[in-house]
Amino acid sequence: QVQLVESGGGLVQAGGSLRLSCAASVRGSYKFLMAWFRQAPGQEREFVSAINWSGNNRYYTDSVKGRFTISRVNAENTVDLQMNSLKPEDTAVYYCAARAGADFYNDPKKGYDYWGQGTQVTVSS
Repeated sequence: QVQLVESGGGLVQAGGSLRLSCAASVRGSYKFLMAWFRQAPGQEREFVSAINWSGNNRYYTDSVKGRFTISRVNAENTVDLQMNSLKPEDTAVYYCAARAGADFYNDPKKGYDYWGQGTQVTVSS
């Protein structure tokens, strides 16, 4: 059982930065894959980034490559998303997600069982 709580969203001007954080409460001793998704108004939820347990495999959707960085600290059960050079099209509710496992043996965009409540990111032009 995993509970996820996001924080760090807010309003920022285009070109600015935000750092999102996700705190995971985990029952038992499990390894989890972690990811960030986002959903803009009127659009479907989309994958943003994912990271494996050890942190040495990271995935990004093309639109954020070179601007966003995902990281995790397992001792603290946290995963962060550093977002730089933000654009108005990055405006969305950002969700943290988790699924059991140590590494990605299938699609890193799918199969997440646990979700946070979301945090709003608004980028003004």
